[in-house]
This record gives sequence, structure tokens and C-alpha cells, in this order.
Amino acid sequence: MTRHYCIICHYPLNTCLCGSIQPIFPSTQLVVLQHPSEVEHKKNSVRVLSLAVPETQIYVGEDENDFSELRNDLAKYDKPIYLVYPSDNSVSVETQRITSHCVLLLLDGTWRKAFKMLQLNPWLTEYPAVHLAEGYESRYKIRKSSRSDSLSTLEASAYMLSALDPLLNVELVIAAFDAMVEMRIKAMPPEIQVRYRKFSE
Repeated sequence: MTRHYCIICHYPLNTCLCGSIQPIFPSTQLVVLQHPSEVEHKKNSVRVLSLAVPETQIYVGEDENDFSELRNDLAKYDKPIYLVYPSDNSVSVETQRITSHCVLLLLDGTWRKAFKMLQLNPWLTEYPAVHLAEGYESRYKIRKSSRSDSLSTLEASAYMLSALDPLLNVELVIAAFDAMVEMRIKAMPPEIQVRYRKFSE
């Protein structure tokens, strides 16, 4: 039986997210380096991010050859560029005076794959690294992570945008994410749904 998809959000018509999307247009440019394994993942948060923040740029790849076009594009920017990645050398974005008119580079993949992408792309270390302060809790209850402080790429993007521009209503982005999570839970068998409902209480 053929499945019909929404031409805007590209989700099946019976799970269309368009009614939950209210796009925002921040002065910050989001650039996502997405691992190939994430592209077709049903729980891919970048897919929702691209709907909620339409000007988000997505480059798919793993090593520096894959991102040659991105490197050329970054060279054309006349505003500061930051890598969003927690490390010993990164600084908390909340404690710095960083203009919202900047570019944020985000790695989209599991922690292990994101780390591998960083190792395969040493040019990324040319940019100052920033991270979010502690205290953010992920709402990504449908996808497991090896780290308790793990945020989805959408959540990290939204909280970064909010830190740079407190007047920006990133709750619209989070609401779209919540709608996607709820859609995925409803698609689960009833006995599995119960498990996730208990998790969120």
C-alpha cells in the first residue's frame, strides 16, 4: 500500500507536523554537519530543526573530503564562526560576550560518531569551541544516549540560540520537537507507549 507524504514537512500525511511548526528566523546562522547514518533515521531531530529554523544549512558527510564545499562556504562569511562541542578547550556560551550575528557549527550524530567526525576534520579545531552550561535536560525520551547530559541537535541549537539572543522565542522550536516525539510515541504498540509515558512522568 502506497504511503502518501506531506510535500512540506515530508512526514506521512497521517503524522504531518505542519500544524506544530511555527518557523523562527534568528540572526544566528546554524550549520549542521550531519553524519550519513542520521539522514534516514526516523528520530532525526535535524529534520524537525530544518522546519522550525528554515535557514538552517545541512551538510552530510564524515571526513574532510565530504565537507570541502562547506569549508569553501565558511570562507565567505564575514562574521565569527564557533564550533558547538564540549571539550577541555571549549567555553560556556552563557559566560561569553558572543554576538548573535555569528555562525554555529553543530555535529549531528551519536557521541561516538560526532567524536569521530571531529577527529576526521581537524580543520574544525581552527574555530573557537563553545558549549552550554550545565542544567539543561533533554526531552529526547525516545532515543537513548550513553550520556545523561546528552541533548539532541535540535535542543542544543535552540538553547544556543536562546543564550545568544534571550528575546528569541525558541519555545516554538522546542514545541515542534515535542510534537515529533509525541508522534513517534503514538506510533508505538500500546504496551511500549506505557513505558515511555512512565519515563516522562
